Amino acid sequence: MKRLIVLLRILLLGLFVQAQTNEPVRIAFWNMENFFDPFVDSTKTYNAFTEDGMQHWTKTRFYRKRNNMYKAILAMSENRPLGILGMCEVENEYVLSALFEQTPLKKHNYRWVLYEGPDKRGIDPAIVYSLDHFQLVESAVFPYYNPEDTAYHSRDILYAKFVAVEGGVSTGSTTAKAKVPEPVEGPIYIADTIHIFVNHWPSRYSGELETVGSRSCSAAILRAKVDSIMAAAPEGYQPKVIMMGDLNDCPTDPSVFDVLRARHPSELEEGCLVNLFGKNDGLGFEGTLKHQTDWQIFDQIIVTPALMENGRGLHYQEGSARIFHADFMLEDDETYHGKKLFRTYIGPRYFGGFSDHLPVYMDLER
Repeated sequence: MKRLIVLLRILLLGLFVQAQTNEPVRIAFWNMENFFDPFVDSTKTYNAFTEDGMQHWTKTRFYRKRNNMYKAILAMSENRPLGILGMCEVENEYVLSALFEQTPLKKHNYRWVLYEGPDKRGIDPAIVYSLDHFQLVESAVFPYYNPEDTAYHSRDILYAKFVAVEGGVSTGSTTAKAKVPEPVEGPIYIADTIHIFVNHWPSRYSGELETVGSRSCSAAILRAKVDSIMAAAPEGYQPKVIMMGDLNDCPTDPSVFDVLRARHPSELEEGCLVNLFGKNDGLGFEGTLKHQTDWQIFDQIIVTPALMENGRGLHYQEGSARIFHADFMLEDDETYHGKKLFRTYIGPRYFGGFSDHLPVYMDLER
């Protein structure tokens, strides 16, 4: 009898482990809206987000935002580790450490990739990943460049290459190391390799028409890098590439639709990339940010066709692309009606909320 009970326990444990392994891997992106630490940086001219700065950014306000961020991430991930979280408007490693090492998120074994870039405010894109799902192989940044305006500098495009982990990794440590890949042991199967690009394209601050060329430049840089990965792939293999970010353009704008050639799955043509956020049908919400009465989808996840194929290795789980919109991230819009984002600031006015963008995510399955 005891032997039977032991065998049943082993069987149940095996089924539990298999279920855990077969759970989808969530891939997400979020513009964090000015995620600054509260300290003066003497190496930079922009210090508005400090106690004596224009935004009066205190330690109390910083920790309130940090706590808002971790609660939203836990809710979006359903209290499981996100495979990859792309972020933008991140100041430095201090804020990442405060978020992922000093909150309940530390249990998810996160690491990150962050490079200091040329943005005049000192905000950069970042890639956060869980060692339970991925190991970092290499990373790099690709600078923004506009041959018609070489004096203008914008955010770099952040790139990282990962190999998927089978069954998770136990390291016993939550110490994050930026830009330093952990060694990948054993054979790297091509089918388990994922390329990630995180983008924060030039804003519309000077006007939509006046800045459309700048975003088209970013789109051209990204498309060239993806094409180079495709061209270098072994014969018969189609690389799995995920592009995400705040593009400051909608899916039908020229930078995305024409230059990047990213289309909704129903509109694909030869050589196109797949924009999982190309239409708001089935995304669960109207948009990722609101301008007066209109919701728009600036935050998007775009993939190569290989990720849409149900073959060996990770692939897109059909219908899983969503705009995450927990009630606590929204508030009543008394001016334009409906709901609006519960933001940290609107101009110089402090509100103590989350972000001026909603996160987006999709799921991968084996």
